[in-house]
Amino acid sequence: MRVSDIVRAIEEFAPASIQESWDNTGLQLGSPGQEVSGVLLALDCTAELVEEAVRRGCNMIVTHHPLIFHPLSRIDPDNPVGAAVIAAIRSGVAVYSAHTSADKVPDGVSGAMAARLGLQNVRILCEEVPGVGLGAVGELPEELSVSEAVALVKRVFGLSCLRTSAPIEGKIRTVAVCGGSGSSLIGDALASGAQLYLCGDISYHHFFVPEGFMLADVGHFESEVQIVEILHSVIRKNFPNFVSLVSESIGEANPVNYL
Repeated sequence: MRVSDIVRAIEEFAPASIQESWDNTGLQLGSPGQEVSGVLLALDCTAELVEEAVRRGCNMIVTHHPLIFHPLSRIDPDNPVGAAVIAAIRSGVAVYSAHTSADKVPDGVSGAMAARLGLQNVRILCEEVPGVGLGAVGELPEELSVSEAVALVKRVFGLSCLRTSAPIEGKIRTVAVCGGSGSSLIGDALASGAQLYLCGDISYHHFFVPEGFMLADVGHFESEVQIVEILHSVIRKNFPNFVSLVSESIGEANPVNYL
């Protein structure tokens, strides 16, 4: 098994060619021809994750977020990115990231959010070409009150609290979602007829929304973490007898803490 074989399987599911222009989806470290002993999957690549990969017999890491997102002018071991790069190179660990490519396929990040909520008639929220685009929108099986909808969202995303705009009057049936930083799609969510839009990284001013529309911040990590298991299933489906593992610390990997 080579790095190129793993990459090929992932990109059949989420082609790197559809990534956003500012993104760095693809092979971050390593050679396509490198032999692979096993793959470890996580949301982010850290020095600790590299150590776990080596300990568990894996010399390839697959993440959602790119390890190298911005150009590196210096590789500093005291910087988290630099430490991860140094650890991976020293250990001979290849790193691949499927970022906005996995955001823009129907069964990717936003599709997983819609499935967790039980949405029906799901379609792409901001479709670029048929079958490709950001976000998703669909209908709940039945109308819910705001309190019922909030309880559902908190339960399926494992939240103890939820940041929202002012609660709307009436029932919620149509829900739009976008994993990660989704404030750029607020207008698309409004145009879709959704009463509720879920995403992450919402800033203060975005919470001023029109009457009849409600915005909720479910968290960046919380909205995206399920993509790890989706990518894992892609690898297992293509290579059922090959070692592919999800990080042991995936449930504790959120860099945002609530104290």
